[in-house]
Amino acid sequence: MKKTKAISTISKIKEHANSFVMQSLAQHGVHGLVPSHGDILVVLFHRQKVTMRDIADTIHRTKPTVTVLVAKLVDLGLVKKEQSPEDARVSYVELTNKGKEFKEVFEDISLELTQKLFQGFSEVEQKKLEAYLDRVYSNIR
Repeated sequence: MKKTKAISTISKIKEHANSFVMQSLAQHGVHGLVPSHGDILVVLFHRQKVTMRDIADTIHRTKPTVTVLVAKLVDLGLVKKEQSPEDARVSYVELTNKGKEFKEVFEDISLELTQKLFQGFSEVEQKKLEAYLDRVYSNIR
């Protein structure tokens, strides 16, 4: 197989996207969040109360990684974490009111990033790119 620059390009895209997100968060007065918190917030925006294990499985991260990320979200007041009354080994996470209010800022930044990413692409090209990237992701996993 011919050598390509795909991995390098994907890495650069991720770097610039993360930088964009961090700058946008700062412009909205949000500090302390990093792009990896976004995966957890998306899960919680769509599901009310979720176990730590479910979050880890959904976002394809280890439970210890999710524990660290959730702890930061708790510190920032965006989520709350509580132990299951039935099983002390199980913890549930849900958005606080502050977390629910943050959804609008999150969606604005996501929309702006998506528009920037797909500038000049037709809808067909966007769908093809996403399909190709999904295949690449499946291959690498």
